[in-house]
Amino acid sequence: MMTDKVNCFPENFLWGGSTSANQIEGAWHEDGKGLSVADVQLFRNPKTLDELNNVKGNTDTDDDMIKNAIVSDSTTDYPKRHGIDFYHHYKEDIKLFAEMGFNTYRFSIAWSRIFPNGDESAPNEKGLEFYNKVIKECAKYNIQPIITLSHYEIPLTLCTRYNGWYNRKTIDFFINYVKAVITHFGKDVKYWLTFNEIDSILRHPFMTGGLIESRFKKEEFQSVLYQAMHNQLVASALATKFIHENYPDDKVGCMTTKLTYYPFTSKPADVLATQQKMRQVYAFADIQVFGRYPAYLLSKFKNEQINVDMNQDDLKILSQNTVDFVSFSYYQTSCVAADESNLELTNGNTTIGVKNPYLKSSEWGWQIDPTGLRISLVDLYDRYRKPLMIVENGLGARDVIDSNHQVHDDYRITYLKAHISAMYDAITKDGVDLMGYTPWGPIDLLSNSTIQMSKRYGFIYVDLNDDGTGSYNRYKKDSFYWYHDVIKSNAASILN
Repeated sequence: MMTDKVNCFPENFLWGGSTSANQIEGAWHEDGKGLSVADVQLFRNPKTLDELNNVKGNTDTDDDMIKNAIVSDSTTDYPKRHGIDFYHHYKEDIKLFAEMGFNTYRFSIAWSRIFPNGDESAPNEKGLEFYNKVIKECAKYNIQPIITLSHYEIPLTLCTRYNGWYNRKTIDFFINYVKAVITHFGKDVKYWLTFNEIDSILRHPFMTGGLIESRFKKEEFQSVLYQAMHNQLVASALATKFIHENYPDDKVGCMTTKLTYYPFTSKPADVLATQQKMRQVYAFADIQVFGRYPAYLLSKFKNEQINVDMNQDDLKILSQNTVDFVSFSYYQTSCVAADESNLELTNGNTTIGVKNPYLKSSEWGWQIDPTGLRISLVDLYDRYRKPLMIVENGLGARDVIDSNHQVHDDYRITYLKAHISAMYDAITKDGVDLMGYTPWGPIDLLSNSTIQMSKRYGFIYVDLNDDGTGSYNRYKKDSFYWYHDVIKSNAASILN
């Protein structure tokens, strides 16, 4: 007897959600936690397109700003200090994730909760105890953790005392931290990511690399950036080595910002400019996957007189400790033109690009492009031939909660449904090996660059305002129930 085929995702596909410690935990000075770069990041409230597009202005920090932050106890001016108070709500939140059907949850460990200043020899036991409780709570519901070791939360002291990742000493500090974490949790965690969006140091040097730009000569800062990047890459490879040697069954992935660009026109100059831009996107995942610097990046160093101190031991470490899978964030696409003057620009994931006239945009200017996700999956898989994982994807929007504590977010469901359908096509039609999907912000959290609470991503509404007022109560949105059905049916609910 013939039966109709049921379309669904592969068996054992990982469904869940993704957060970072600095955007949800709060408890910024509890149980021995030290200050991180996130704790001195000022609240931004962009009201114009120019303000929104000022990516560097929204993320840059200098010594005077840091000094003012250190003596301030404000959580209003520095919202990442309160987050959504996951530190005290983790049991409630993980239970809600389990109710949606999560079989995985990607989160990060706050480095400064384990080593408050970053340069201590022994870890903070209370910090380890907190993450042990989080991991055990996940295990209670058969939720597999995917842990990011560094997600925009380098200890502040490593920035002010050592100049962040520009200093090779930071490699040793990071590996000391990694060893403490892996020793405690390696047996309970199967998937690790070393650095979140490792390429992002080029867009926001302080948040990613702990670099206080005002300390360096302007003409030398490109070399500073790429030196810090190189040191992160070596640290990532050493972390991969330690995990593989001690827990050979664990898998280590890199994590990159998947910025997909289209030529604004078919002019060869626009196509060439786009190709050059895409090389910048791929450069650092290339190193983590292939274990060597690509020729085009070495040519850039030579042609632009960028000086990076890398020795033979570094290159050997990179070549011998490549990653097992490639993970990435994907939110939007944009265009590139050789001459962008007089063209409309639009905002993205801490990026600015030429606006695509064929795409709709979110309120924050991020262009919505599910087909671009399929294109991205094919490009990444053809390039790397390693399993892929989408660890960030979602729609930031202003949700309205009614008197019955309901949020009708059909726009979010429409966005996610289209992107999941594109994933399915990439798997079934294009042969892409996709491991899992953890959309960004399964629960409302603080946006990254502008630190707004009003830009919401979650399936779960958190009663919290941009000024820090609110009850912190959690409420299920319509998308909560929709995503539950997607996971339960392995996406058959939207594919058939």
